[in-house]
Amino acid sequence: MTDLWQTLKTASDGGRPILLYGMGNGADKILTVCEAYGIPVADFFASDGFVRGHSFHGKVVLSFSQVCKKYDAGNMIVLLSFASSRPEVLETIDRVAHTCELYIPDVPVCGTELFNAEFYESHLAEIAIARSLFADEESRRVYDGIIEYKLTGRMDILRATESEPSDAYRHILHAEKFATAADLGAYNGDSIRDLRQYASHLRTVIALEPDRRNFRKLTEYATALGEAGDSLTVHPVQAGAWSHTATLTFHGSGNRNAGLTDAPAETKGNILPSTTDNPYFGKTAEVPVMALDTVAEDILDDGTRIDYIKYDVEGAEAEALLGSRAMIQRDAPALLVSAYHRSHDLFRLPLLVHELNPGYKLYLRRMAGVPAWDINLYAVTD
Repeated sequence: MTDLWQTLKTASDGGRPILLYGMGNGADKILTVCEAYGIPVADFFASDGFVRGHSFHGKVVLSFSQVCKKYDAGNMIVLLSFASSRPEVLETIDRVAHTCELYIPDVPVCGTELFNAEFYESHLAEIAIARSLFADEESRRVYDGIIEYKLTGRMDILRATESEPSDAYRHILHAEKFATAADLGAYNGDSIRDLRQYASHLRTVIALEPDRRNFRKLTEYATALGEAGDSLTVHPVQAGAWSHTATLTFHGSGNRNAGLTDAPAETKGNILPSTTDNPYFGKTAEVPVMALDTVAEDILDDGTRIDYIKYDVEGAEAEALLGSRAMIQRDAPALLVSAYHRSHDLFRLPLLVHELNPGYKLYLRRMAGVPAWDINLYAVTD
């Protein structure tokens, strides 16, 4: 089996120029992998109108028009190195893809384990078992498509796996039944706002968020609801979701790479950009982490059942699931689990949910955008 990185190595050895479209942490990660494979990157470029004369990794960032003049558009290979779900940005990416050969490399949000051919072949058994757990053909189609994309980097395969959020909320989760929920990785309350569009009977939400700035906005949202006499009560908890009570290191990069890390306490402060040995960057701080089973006991009345739990905790989904083990086994709430932060999440998280409660029906959907983010695993009992 040949994966994208092997394809790029062969192409670059044959003299084809490899260019990165975009900058930032995503480009840093792709560069790290290219260096490991011996794939030279010729230049960096941004969309026309977004070039301001800045440089990246010692090279002047060009516009798309400039690289098309500098290189033969039909010969160069472009690697998309940023994320977006905005329709106008996706249209711009499509225009680039119609001009030259474009791929979207799959590099993990958390950790350094690549979903390449070697990784795929070493986990074939787990991948097959996880696939067998899905309750409908659409989930299996999405699953197969995401795996094919991860190995090939092809945008057409990735885009074919997209679906609308309303489909899952209405037809899989049946959110109209929810009265009590837990939002693990609540950010500033945006996911609670989204949920309310479909959960008209929602009355109580336990919301965990470790980031200081996000938690402040989350608290402001909860306070505003109370002052307005809203029927919804949000209980903000400044903590990360985990399997037990502890203190861990949190790196607040201010974007999708923010989250809990294994970094030792002595690295608190500014640490280096992402590399093969160090996938973390930004300012770090020690934060409390807690199990949802424990938090719920302190907030909810005895016997109150949580109807729904959302897990979007930047790579700590497995630990957060274990931290709600008692609730999952006792009450079987509907679950939404982000399954894209780590390379093995796509198959290990379905296996873990099934282990925690074999009575769940499992579904997989992916929301619009690039790269393969917003992959959601759903677990329901009816």
